[in-house]
Amino acid sequence: MPKRSSKPKLDVNQLAADILAHAIGEVPEVKATGKKNPAAVALGRLGGLKGGKARAESLTKKKRSEIAKKAAAARWGKKR
Repeated sequence: MPKRSSKPKLDVNQLAADILAHAIGEVPEVKATGKKNPAAVALGRLGGLKGGKARAESLTKKKRSEIAKKAAAARWGKKR
């Protein structure tokens, strides 16, 4: 089965046109600034900080134990 790509595929003519445009310097280079929206970062961090603890508090001791056993089996039960 072929791997899926998140990028749309170009046809041969589009690809040739893009290569030519890059070669003659017609297409400007795209540069990533690396800046993130501070509000989005804070919101994501807020959920990340309380997510695991809130989940653990909502689970029963029996359910937490089952999850831990399943995790240990997955970690240590692998065949190499």
